[in-house]
Amino acid sequence: MRMTLLVGLLFAALGVTAQEDHHAAVDKRGDHVMGFSQEKTTHHFRLYADGGAIEVTANDAKDAESRDQIRMHLSHIAGMFAAGNFQASILIHEQTPPGVPTLQRLKAEVVYRFEDIPNGGRVKISTKNTEALLAVHEFLKFQIEDHHTGDSKAITKETVATK
Repeated sequence: MRMTLLVGLLFAALGVTAQEDHHAAVDKRGDHVMGFSQEKTTHHFRLYADGGAIEVTANDAKDAESRDQIRMHLSHIAGMFAAGNFQASILIHEQTPPGVPTLQRLKAEVVYRFEDIPNGGRVKISTKNTEALLAVHEFLKFQIEDHHTGDSKAITKETVATK
C-alpha cells in the first residue's frame, strides 16, 4: 500500500513537472515565433457566438516596443490564418491545434480581422458557417489551455460584430 502511494505521488509530481516544462517550452517557442516576450505580455482568447478573438497586450503601458511587436505579429497572423496558414501556431505548440484542419478547409468561410487595442492588438475571428464556428471554438479553447491564460471557455452571447 505504501509503495503504491509513493509511486502514485512520484507520477503525480512528474506530471506537474512535465506540464510546467511544456508550458515553459511553449513560452520559449512563442518568444521566438511571435517576436515578443511572453513574460512581458498577456494573451487572452475569447469565445463569441459568431467566432472569437485573440488578444495580446503589453503588461506595461509604457512598453511601446512590446506593443508594436504584438501589433506587427497579430496583423501578420490575421493574414496568415485567412490564407489557411497556421504554421506559426503549429511551431509554437509543436502540434496541429484542434480545429486547424477544418479552418484550413473552410478558410473562405472565416474572417480574420486585426485591430489595435490599448497596449496591443486583437484578431477578431468570425464566421456564419456552423462547422467553421465549432473549429474556431476548438482552436481557441486549445489556446486557453496551452497558454495557461485562465480565460473562460464559455461562449458569450456577445458577437465579434459588437466588440
